Amino acid sequence: MSSLSAPLLYAPRALSDAAARRREEPVTCGIPWPAGAVREIHRLRLIDAAGSERPLQARTLDLWPDGSVRWSLLDWLARDEDELRVEVAASDGPAPESGPLTVETGESGVTVATGRARYALSVGGLFPFDRVEVGDGEAIDPERSGISARDDANCPYGVVVKGVEVEETGPIRVTLKVTGSLSAAGGSSLLEITSRIHLFRDAAFARIVIGLTNPRAAGHPGGFWSLGSDGSIYLRDLSFALATPSGSAASAVALSAEPSMPLTEVEAPLELFQASSGGESWRSRAHADRYGEVPLAFRGYRTQAGAAESEGARATPEVEVRHSAGSLAVCVPDFWQNFPKAVEAGAAGIIARLFPRQQGSNHEIQGGEQKTHELWVAFADDGGAARSISWARDPLLPHSTPEWYAASGAIPQLTPAADDPNPGYIELVGQALDGEDSLERKREAVDEYGWRHFGDVWADHEAARHEGDGPLISHYNNQYDMVGGFAVQFLRSGDPRWHRLMTELARHVVDIDLYHTDRDKSAYNGGMFWHTVHYIDAGLATHRSYPRAPGVPGGGPSSGHLYSAGLRLHHLLTGDPDALDAVIQLGEYVIRADDGRRTIFRLLDRGDTGHVSNSGFDDYHGPGRSGANAVAALLQAHRASPEERYLEKAEQLLRRCIHPDDDLEALELLDADRKWFYTMFLQSLGEYLDYKIELGQLDESYAYGRAALLHYARWAAEHEYPYLEKPEILEFPTETWAAQDLRKSEMFRIAARHADDELRARFLERGRFFFDAAVDRLRQEPTSGYCRPLALLLSNGWRQAWFDRHDPEPAPEPVVRAVDFGTPQLFISQKRRALKKAKRLLVGAWALAVLGLGAAALMLWLGGP
Repeated sequence: MSSLSAPLLYAPRALSDAAARRREEPVTCGIPWPAGAVREIHRLRLIDAAGSERPLQARTLDLWPDGSVRWSLLDWLARDEDELRVEVAASDGPAPESGPLTVETGESGVTVATGRARYALSVGGLFPFDRVEVGDGEAIDPERSGISARDDANCPYGVVVKGVEVEETGPIRVTLKVTGSLSAAGGSSLLEITSRIHLFRDAAFARIVIGLTNPRAAGHPGGFWSLGSDGSIYLRDLSFALATPSGSAASAVALSAEPSMPLTEVEAPLELFQASSGGESWRSRAHADRYGEVPLAFRGYRTQAGAAESEGARATPEVEVRHSAGSLAVCVPDFWQNFPKAVEAGAAGIIARLFPRQQGSNHEIQGGEQKTHELWVAFADDGGAARSISWARDPLLPHSTPEWYAASGAIPQLTPAADDPNPGYIELVGQALDGEDSLERKREAVDEYGWRHFGDVWADHEAARHEGDGPLISHYNNQYDMVGGFAVQFLRSGDPRWHRLMTELARHVVDIDLYHTDRDKSAYNGGMFWHTVHYIDAGLATHRSYPRAPGVPGGGPSSGHLYSAGLRLHHLLTGDPDALDAVIQLGEYVIRADDGRRTIFRLLDRGDTGHVSNSGFDDYHGPGRSGANAVAALLQAHRASPEERYLEKAEQLLRRCIHPDDDLEALELLDADRKWFYTMFLQSLGEYLDYKIELGQLDESYAYGRAALLHYARWAAEHEYPYLEKPEILEFPTETWAAQDLRKSEMFRIAARHADDELRARFLERGRFFFDAAVDRLRQEPTSGYCRPLALLLSNGWRQAWFDRHDPEPAPEPVVRAVDFGTPQLFISQKRRALKKAKRLLVGAWALAVLGLGAAALMLWLGGP
C-alpha cells in the first residue's frame, strides 16, 4: 500500500442510543486528492483500524489537469466503532469481492438483486417497483403501492413511468433513475417526476428520493410573483404508499414518533399529522396561502393510535407494520421541518402523505416550482421485523479532516480554522453557529420551516427598519452564495453544523429558488430568483422576490443573482446529482438569456440581448454584478461539463464588460451605491485567470483579462478606501459596507499574483489593510451578525490565513506578447438597438408617406389622370 491515505471520520450524532443502531449503515462522501496522487480510481482501498480491507465503491467526480483524480465519491457500509482511512494501492492487487449486488438490464426494465432482496422496475410499469421479493415471497403488493394524488377538483392521478436507467452501480450501491409524470387516466399531466432509488449491498431497504416539478410558466403580471397566479397547480393530497402483500394478515403496528423514542407497538389504525413546525413562531406569516391566511391548524403534531391520542412538537417518525408474511417500515427524514406531513399505518400497509389531506386546504405548487422528498423503506420476510432504519433520521456524516482538505489542494489557499491567525475573523464567522445571531435562531424567529421554506435563511438585515407588527418576512435565497460559504467553513473546521446548513440550503435552492420551466420568456427560463426585494415584506411572493407592494418595481430571475459555485462544491462533497444539474442549468441560463434569437426583438435585431451583463441601471454593461455572476456561472458549468461553449461565452462577456484601457475616472467607480460591484467582477475575473492557468491556456484572452485586472487594481490601490469612512455619500451606511470591504481585500490578493515584485508588495499590503479594516469595523458593529454581513464573511476573508503564511507564487506570463487589445467598445442592449431601428423604420415610413402624399397633390395640380 502507498503511504498516502485520507483519514475518515464520522460527525457526532444526536440519537441517544445511536450506537446500537449503527450496523452496516450505508454512507457516501466526497474526498479530494492531491494532483497526481490517484491515477486510477480502482486503486483506492478502504482500511480499518486492524489493517483489514473493507468493501468500497469509488468513482471520479472531478479530475486535475494532468488526468489524476481531484475528487472521488466513496460509498461503504459503516459500523459505529469504525476508524477508517482510504489508501491508494501501489499496484492493482486483489480487489475485495464484489459481493452479491447485481444488476440485470432488459429492453424496458431493470432488475437488481442485493443479496437480501430483489427489485424489478420497468418503463410503463409500476412505481416505485413492479416487484419486490424478500426471501421466497413478495414483500409488497405493488398494485396498491406507489404515489397517488388528487387535485383540487378531487381528480385522481397516478405515476406513468417513462424512463428507467441505471445511473450508478458498484459493490455497495446501485442507483436507478426513474422519470415520468403524475397523470390522470385521460392522460393529462399534473407534475413531472424524477426519482432516484438507491439499493444497497446485503440489504432489504431502499432510499427513495422523489422530485416533483410543475413545469408550467408562472403568471407574473407587471413583474409581480404571487401565490394564486396562473401556472400553479393545487393538490388536495399526494401520498406514497407501501401495501402489505396480497393475502397477508397484519399483526402489529409500531411507532417511534421522535428519534429519542423507542419503536413501540401501538393500536391500529395509526395516524400522525405534523401540522406545523412546533416552534414558538409556528403561525408565522411566512406560511400565508394565496388568500393571505395561515392555514395551520395547531402547533406541532398529533397522533391517534386506535382510540389513544397524544401530541408533541416535532416528529421524525419511523413506522413499522408487521404482517403474517414479514414486515414493512418507512422513515421520512426531516419530517417536521418540511411540514405539513402525515403518516398512517394499519392492516393495508403504510402511507406517507407528502402533501397531506389532513391539512384541510389545498397545497399550491407554483409554476416552475419543484419539491424533492426523501423516504427510506425496509422489508422483511417470514414474519420477522424489518431491519431498523432509524438511523435514517440522524444519518452518519462521514468526512475527512480540515488538514487533509487543505493539503489536497483541491480548494486553493484553504487553511484549517485551527491554524488561522486571525481570531477576529473566526469570532465573526462563529456568530452564524452560536449566540443570539445564529442562523438557527434566525430560522426560529420567522419559522423558516415548511416544505417551501426549509433550508433558506431569514434576511434579518432587511427588517432593521421595520416598524410593523411581527417580524418582516424576507428570504435570502442564497445571496452571495451562502451554500459555498457553508461548504468552505465546513472544510476549514470539520464542524458538522456547517455541512448540515450547506445541505439544507442547497436542497432549497435547487427546488425553490430555481425557475424550473422553459415555457416563459428566455430572460427568466431556468434562472434563479433574487432575495426578497429590499425592506419589503415577502407577502404572497414567497421566494420569488417581487411582491405586489408600493415601491416594488417588479422583475424576475436575472444574472444579477446567480450563484452556483457552492452548488458544485456541495455536489463534490455529497455526490448530489441535482446540485450538479443545477450548475449546468445556470450556465445554460446565461447563454439562452443572452441569445437575441429567443426574444420578441429578434424581428428587428438578432444579436445578443445584454440581459446577462446589464447591472441594473442606465443600460450599464461595464464590470458589475450581472456580468460577474454570469461569468462565474459559466466557469462552473464548464468545470461540470466538457462543452467549450461555456468558456467561450465567459470570454465574450469579459470582453464586453471590461477592457485594459477603460477610462476609470469616467466609470465613477467611487460611486459606491451604484458601482461597488466592480470588485465583485474582478473576483470573477481572478477566478477566470486561475482557471485558464489550470487549463494551460495562456493565450490572448488570458493576456486580455490579466491586463484588465492589473489596470483596475492599480487604480484601486491609489483611490479605494473603507466605505464607512465616508458614510455621508451612502444611502444606507450599514454594517454591510464594512463586510463588502472584504471584496477589496480579495481583489488585491488576486491581482498580486499577476503583478511585478514592487506592485505585488503594494497589492498584498492593500489586501491586508482592507481585511483588517473590515474585521475591525465589524467587530465594533452590534449588527455584524445580521444575515448579509455573515454571508459576505463566510465566502470572503478566509484566504487571508493562507497569505499570512505563504508568499503567492507569481502567475505565469501570457505566451503572447505586445497584444493590441483595441479600444473599449460600448455595448448597446438588443432592446435599445431594436427600438432605434424601429424608430428609423417609422421615420422612413413617415417620409415615404409624406412623399407619396406630395406626389399625389402634384398630380392633382397638374390635372391628374
